[in-house]
Amino acid sequence: MTDTATPIGTPATDAAPASIRIGTAPDSWGVWFPDDPGQVPWQRFLDEASAAGYEWIELGPYGYLPTDPSQLSDELESRGLKLSAGTVFTGFHKGDDQFQRAWDQAVAVAGLAAALGAEHLVTIPDLWRSDATEEVLEARTLSDEQWERLGRGHDQLGKALLEEFGVHQQFHTHADSHVGTYKETVRFLEVTDPEYTNLCLDTGHFAYYGGDNLKLIAAHPDRIGYLHLKQVDTDLLFDVLKNDVPFATAVSQGIMTEPPYGTPALAPIIEAVAAINPDVFGIVEQDMYGCSVDAPGPIAERTFQHIFGSTSAARAS
Repeated sequence: MTDTATPIGTPATDAAPASIRIGTAPDSWGVWFPDDPGQVPWQRFLDEASAAGYEWIELGPYGYLPTDPSQLSDELESRGLKLSAGTVFTGFHKGDDQFQRAWDQAVAVAGLAAALGAEHLVTIPDLWRSDATEEVLEARTLSDEQWERLGRGHDQLGKALLEEFGVHQQFHTHADSHVGTYKETVRFLEVTDPEYTNLCLDTGHFAYYGGDNLKLIAAHPDRIGYLHLKQVDTDLLFDVLKNDVPFATAVSQGIMTEPPYGTPALAPIIEAVAAINPDVFGIVEQDMYGCSVDAPGPIAERTFQHIFGSTSAARAS
């Protein structure tokens, strides 16, 4: 099977079982910031991702990996790695002036990603509660006017990304953000144009608020443009929600757990998306910020083996 793009929503017709492309990300090595002395050095991340068996990675926070396209290309190629996407942060519900902030990031991130052949940009919305300080920054819900601004801003960004870089925007629902529950996610889809804005369905973040990933995939198959694969520790989750624990604190407590010890089961999700579009990426992301630098490598190896051992709907290349 080639890596030629298939339109979202096109059923797989190959005789062999459909499969999606599986990769990993710096997040699974505890990387949240471009430069943090407690994080795994970028060279070690690349070495361990390759050793675990992955061939696809995300860029992570801009500046963590080398930002010179030639250097990054050489570093990836020497380890048999390829780039699937970059990430930017947005706050379109706050006002039209937010577009410039998003575009300034996109010029750097999408420019670098596209130079290395990546065709996706994951957009993460600003949180109502800071994941750095845990300060409550704004109301937890949006007004009708803010929802309208949110949708308009993402469509404007998605259109510009396609026209300037040939990159597709994939919106990431997130814990402690305004788009997290099933109902909020559907409303986001209703206020955005599928030509310019689709979902990076993060299986763990969606399950964090009780969302049924398979139900969403079945209801909106044409809007699933990208996957982040992770699991939530359900034994811990209800304590987190009951006690209103900030997401960053929950991460430090292990809210996102190593598969297969959490929910949702990944194999049915991978298989459901593969039946829709085999060229979707499924990027493993186990939020582990603050972990020991020695912890991620073995987990990455076990997770790779779990995914490829539990479903035929996964491929490394």
